[in-house]
Amino acid sequence: MPSRLLLLPIVCFVSHAADFWVGPQGRDANPGTKARPFATFVAAQRAVAQRKGGGPVTVHFLAGKYYLPQTVVFTDKDSGSKDSPITYMADEGAEAVISGGTRLSLQWKPWRGEIMQARAPAGMESDQLFVNGERQHMARYPNVDPAAQYFDGWAADAFSKERAARWADPSGGFIHAMHLHMWGDYHYAITGKDADGNVRYQGGWQNNRQMGMHDKYRFVENIFEELDAPGEWYLDRKTSTLYFYPPKGLDLPHATVEAVRLRHLIEFRGTAERPVKWVNLKGLTFRHAARTFMDNKEPLLRSDWTTYRGGALFLTGAEDVTIENCFIDQVGGNAIFVNMYNRRIVVRGAHIARAGSNGVAFVGDPKAVRNPLFEYGQTQSVKNIDLKPGPQTDNYPSDSRVEDSLIYLSGRVEKQTAPVQISMASRITVSHCSIYDTPRAGINISEGTWGGHVIEYSDIFDTVKETGDHGSFNSWGRDRYWNLKDLDLNTITLGDQRNLPLLDVVEPNIIRNNRWRCDHGWDVDLDDGSSNYRIYNNLFLNGGLKLREGFYRTVENNIMVNNSFHPHVWYGNSQDTFHRNVLFTVYQPIRVGKPWGKECDLNLLHRPGKTDPAPALFLQAQSGLDQHSIEADALFVNPAIGDYRVKDGSPALKLGFQNFPMDQFGVRRPALKAIARTPKLPGADDRNVTVAPGRDKATRVWAGATVRNVSGLGEVSAYGLPGEVGVLVVDAPAGSAAAAAGLRKDDVIFLVNGNTVASLPELLRSARGQTATMKTRVGVFRGQRVSEMEIAGPLQ
Repeated sequence: MPSRLLLLPIVCFVSHAADFWVGPQGRDANPGTKARPFATFVAAQRAVAQRKGGGPVTVHFLAGKYYLPQTVVFTDKDSGSKDSPITYMADEGAEAVISGGTRLSLQWKPWRGEIMQARAPAGMESDQLFVNGERQHMARYPNVDPAAQYFDGWAADAFSKERAARWADPSGGFIHAMHLHMWGDYHYAITGKDADGNVRYQGGWQNNRQMGMHDKYRFVENIFEELDAPGEWYLDRKTSTLYFYPPKGLDLPHATVEAVRLRHLIEFRGTAERPVKWVNLKGLTFRHAARTFMDNKEPLLRSDWTTYRGGALFLTGAEDVTIENCFIDQVGGNAIFVNMYNRRIVVRGAHIARAGSNGVAFVGDPKAVRNPLFEYGQTQSVKNIDLKPGPQTDNYPSDSRVEDSLIYLSGRVEKQTAPVQISMASRITVSHCSIYDTPRAGINISEGTWGGHVIEYSDIFDTVKETGDHGSFNSWGRDRYWNLKDLDLNTITLGDQRNLPLLDVVEPNIIRNNRWRCDHGWDVDLDDGSSNYRIYNNLFLNGGLKLREGFYRTVENNIMVNNSFHPHVWYGNSQDTFHRNVLFTVYQPIRVGKPWGKECDLNLLHRPGKTDPAPALFLQAQSGLDQHSIEADALFVNPAIGDYRVKDGSPALKLGFQNFPMDQFGVRRPALKAIARTPKLPGADDRNVTVAPGRDKATRVWAGATVRNVSGLGEVSAYGLPGEVGVLVVDAPAGSAAAAAGLRKDDVIFLVNGNTVASLPELLRSARGQTATMKTRVGVFRGQRVSEMEIAGPLQ
């Protein structure tokens, strides 16, 4: 028989891309085509999950506003893959707004004077009111003053008994106040008044350095009787009546009025074992997320921070998620919160404006930290700590980026916040970002766990505008090694335990190729214990660089315009290196023993017009090093336009300094670059507050001790003071009445017999009339804690 050729069918499985559309006029029963779109986000999400076959999927949102009935939640079942990602995006050229609010249909009528009233939906709850897209102010005292430095207006009598007498029932109102030392702020919910007319309230847990609220910088809101200025509103929940004082010129009957409902708009809810993967959000606008300041309770190790784990966009257990070219506008709390286990999260091309709290926060799990401590004053012993480096679980964000993003005016509600906040995370990169107009730092790293962060090519300025003792960049390093009870940290690097400071910050943090300006502190502030940093190729425009006690830091090839290097309160043998930097003023040391670190040399002190370089003798005297440092004109290319490269033949080049680009700072995306501000360039009339002369430093003798005024922001920071107040003990020699009472060198006297002592003359006046039989009660700040003692006998 002839052979037969058996032909089998060949089946090809082809991976096809798929597209769905969502439109404001759509219906969820539609097939999701552009002609017949879905109406809701959830319907599109469901269609993506039900799709059979592989290939990328894109959900297009047509122009319009999408009010979410509830938070959109992605789980691992909503995941894509590397070859088949899932993208939810605004349709080309469309503004698609994802809202956690609701549009109100209101019939306005006059109530009193210019104030209007309308019936609100029964049961309505909202902590924000938007009119034509702009957030309005709750009825408040004092009224908003855009020129006021703190809270847009503050008053010492904000909730005094006399003020509260105007209020029938203030329950439901809020008190907002700065921290006593200006280290952030506090918030309280008013619960009513007591029988004597004093305001009752609860809260104040939003700061991890508990010292109480400031006695001046405070305001109240959501008080009906304070409804007296344009832009203010009040919701009477008992009667479901909304009151509003419209700004002049507003066409209220035709205005779009929106209330806020949801805290979170989008959540990625996965785990390390079952993560949400390869889901992208692109080109969308997110608005109307509720404020969360009263739930900001969780302390972050020994930093000054507490946190609320949530945000308009909230990610837990996600991998390879990208948030690209999205606008996050005026949300009430955190804009983006990357929580616990996350890997390879990318925020790219974001525009984040006027967030109530942080811009982008990366916060891991304290249980991933070995030997975590949560209070500033807590200490432990080396014999009791785990000596294994690094984390003990993987429940933290890592290998993630914020790049080419514009973040400004964050912290509109909460002041202990930052446009980028990093805590208990590793390898977070911030690149080509423009960050400005913030109440505290532009970027904050709360502790050393676990390093590997890179801050590069960013433009960060106009920071620390409502707080104190901080910088445009701020970090702490209060890690396992810091303040160990049974270890001399001045000699730790000389023995077998030299790597203790690196137990938590296991990879170096890198700060490079950025432009910084802070007019109310330091351009870069490495505070308590910050260790293992590489800082190079930075242009500091105003506040200079501060390094407080820490280890293994290399600072090289930076330019410090109108300022210098501020070493504060160093450990001996820190192994720090400071070389090949260009400075405009001499060093600004406080409580630093000589010599300084491992190396301090080859620096240039810029002296305009000095063409004949000479040894920097004053720098040598300050540091005990600097044998090859010089004074000379650096020969900058064009400082007037911010080009601080040096010309060929500059003496800085002979010291090993290398030019770095001056035109690559900040955002690159054209749409963001067109609206981003840039910092004010230094001018001849600039007066830097960081190095400006402080109070008179003349010494006097009091109770046998040599004393003088605390002077300058540097000393305020070094001694942890609430401001430029108090009297510094320069020396308390043995045998003096001061020493006998327990006063020590570097104590700061602030109380005598219960009376505040702000300056040396006030202290000297306290000595008058003291006899040998009298005792004087003295209060001092020592190591950022309050101590009290008694001095017997005359004080002069």
